[in-house]
Parts: sequence; structure tokens; C-alpha cells
Amino acid sequence: MGDLEGLDPQWGWLALGVVLATAEMLVPGYFLIWLAAAAIATGLLAMATPIEVTIQIALFAGLSVVAVLAGKRWLRNNPIEGADPLMNDRGGRLVGETVVVTQVIAGGTGRVHLGDTEWGVRGPDAEPGTRMRVSGHDGAVLIVEHIL
Repeated sequence: MGDLEGLDPQWGWLALGVVLATAEMLVPGYFLIWLAAAAIATGLLAMATPIEVTIQIALFAGLSVVAVLAGKRWLRNNPIEGADPLMNDRGGRLVGETVVVTQVIAGGTGRVHLGDTEWGVRGPDAEPGTRMRVSGHDGAVLIVEHIL
């Protein structure tokens, strides 16, 4: 094993910051990035001023707490919205679409054709061939209403 006394700890902080930032990109969770920022800030401060390793560790711990709390507050005030909020909600994407009844809707249930698929539906009574509008969904069952 080599002698570690000659190593400058600021490079370790900078490397830790890069590793944490890379981990955040690989497994996003909006947490490690704040620790990465604290590690990089600690490394830069250690480069700028001669401070002992024990103080650097305390500085990193304090900066980590401040960065995580500030990040949490920032995310609460600036929520991240997905590019497509209905991406995993196929039924939600269909709200407003026009469908054609393929199997009579009687007693509140029936079947409709939409795109290349038949869907189970709940809604007012209707005969096959009737055009209706999707107003909601309950799992894989569409909720339909008459078109006005």
C-alpha cells in the first residue's frame, strides 16, 4: 500500500462529487445531486484555503444538510412536471375521444370500439352504432356519455 500522506484531500472531495453526480444521473432521485454539490463545494473550499481534514468532513456534513434542505424547498416550490403527465394513464388519454357502441349498453354496461380495440364501458343505455364520448375511466373500463 502506498503512503496517503502526500495526497491532497480536496481531490477526493471533487472525485466524490463527480461520483455522486454520476450516480444521480444513473438512478435519478433528486437527492444525490445535493450531496454532490456539497462535496464539490468542500473540495473547492479546501483548494482555496488550508483547512484540516476533520474540518473538511464537518464542512461537508453541514453543506450536505443545507443543500438537501434547500433542494427540498426548491423542489416543493418548483415541482417537476413530466412532459406527458398521462403517459402511463391510457384511460386518461382517451377522455374526450368519440367512440362507437358495438355491443348494446344496457343496465349501465356494454362495449365500444375505439381505434383498433374494443373497450368495456359504463354509461347510459345505447344501441350499437351510437356515437358517444369518453368522459372518464375506472381502470380499464371507460365511462361514456351521449354526445350533445
